[in-house]
Amino acid sequence: MTTSVYLRHFPLYIGGERIDTGERAYGLSVRAVLDPAGQETATLFRLLRAGTEEELHAHPHVLCSVALSTSEHGEAALTAAAGAAAQLRARTLDDRLAVVGALRERFLAHREELCGILRMEGCPRLLAEAQLNAVLDAVRPESLELARSLLRQEIRTPRHAITLQRQPDGVVCVDPPASSPLFGLVASLALVAGNSVVIRVPRSCVSSLSYALHTIAIPALEESGLPAGALNMLCADQEVTMRQWLDSPLVNSIYYFGSSDYGLALERKCVERGKRPILELSGNDGVLVWRDADLDHATAALLECFYASGQTCISPKHALVHPAVAGDLLDRLRAAASELRPGDPVCSDTVLSPVLRATAFRRCLDDALRAGATKICGGGRIDVHGEPDPEGLFIEPTVLRVDGLDLAGTIDAVRGEAFFPLLPVVVPDDGPDLLDRAIAFLNGNAYGLRNSLWAKDPAVIEQFTTTVTNGGLLKVNDSHLAHVPSVPGLGGTGHSGGTHGEAAYPFLRASRLQAVAVAITGTHPRDALLGAS
Repeated sequence: MTTSVYLRHFPLYIGGERIDTGERAYGLSVRAVLDPAGQETATLFRLLRAGTEEELHAHPHVLCSVALSTSEHGEAALTAAAGAAAQLRARTLDDRLAVVGALRERFLAHREELCGILRMEGCPRLLAEAQLNAVLDAVRPESLELARSLLRQEIRTPRHAITLQRQPDGVVCVDPPASSPLFGLVASLALVAGNSVVIRVPRSCVSSLSYALHTIAIPALEESGLPAGALNMLCADQEVTMRQWLDSPLVNSIYYFGSSDYGLALERKCVERGKRPILELSGNDGVLVWRDADLDHATAALLECFYASGQTCISPKHALVHPAVAGDLLDRLRAAASELRPGDPVCSDTVLSPVLRATAFRRCLDDALRAGATKICGGGRIDVHGEPDPEGLFIEPTVLRVDGLDLAGTIDAVRGEAFFPLLPVVVPDDGPDLLDRAIAFLNGNAYGLRNSLWAKDPAVIEQFTTTVTNGGLLKVNDSHLAHVPSVPGLGGTGHSGGTHGEAAYPFLRASRLQAVAVAITGTHPRDALLGAS
């Protein structure tokens, strides 16, 4: 795969205008990380310090450049978005849905290129395809019809024509995750509810989102005739941008993806300023494997813990396994995890990624072992070829056995978010109340994105799906990571979604329910008050 097709520059997009600046952020290939001591990487760092833009664009590790915005650009984007918000509210729901529907053909036309860019940024192919599937599902006809039914419902009673409709928040500012930037596009579907959007492209990962905005989203919106300012793109420092959004009276909602500590603090600041916080935060997803589970499929689903080396919030983070099948499942996990190898995501099907927090991984692993966990496999640092290397960028997929729910509740590897390739397998004591105890353990999780079950017994499935209250999404006998059409893939409870967290359709989270009742019988107000028929 060559990079020449992707070499281009992306300006800001504010109020319908493409605006360039003298400052740049550069989208770099993962190969600059995989070969840090190589000659091409050394040349790249020299050019980043003192090279010209032409020299940088000629370098094989540079995918693109993006104009950097100033606080003045940020204010201009908010002003443009506020001006467009009133016009968007005046557009019919059918108009807005038609605009979003037009995105689908553009995404399909550019899917292969976009997948290639994601892989060049370091995203394994399977996860790149999963991101694209989630975006494409959000704009398929069936999803738009679902949106229509949720945004507006009409009810007829003997005395009233009633409309239940969602009113937009206004200006929605989106801060997407650098690890999965295309989810920023999904959040931008707040447009469907009649909101205008300002989106910040993360400086650390500019290529795929900038490409998708300029090649797919912006042209589609311009062709539709939506007002200038309906969608605005910035690229700036996150802290500076967030302060501006918090302080601006033009901002109605902030859609933030990131850590729970930062997000929960942001929630308080938003509420103090009268803004709606929409939070997509850290995860610590659990998977319950019952004694009658299909262990082949359960093993494959648990291996998703290691995709991107565990550096995605919606991957499985721990498993609760029935003691009757724990030994068999651990043997399968040991064999399967040991076969996962690192590599260059551009030209291989590796699912592993360089680990950003190797020191935190070692501390977490050591703490778990000291507390009484047993290492089943993994734990060492390796290079891109899979060879042991104390300074290696990768970490072997690591599986732990933790005996008993009491011990599990004291281990941070189980109860915290492990953002590295580490899967603790908790084996509870057997007993007639085991399912009750396992569900109570899942419900006691401070985080709540997804929970999964592997079981065949209908009674077990029924109890799991009716009594697990933690999480925005419950999955049964399915891939933990895979997107399900029409099901919201975002949102969660507790430290994953904040005070009002839930499974999230962006167009619902950035809108509010309003009821309209039009009397149609000419009933006298006094009779209406008394309830006369």
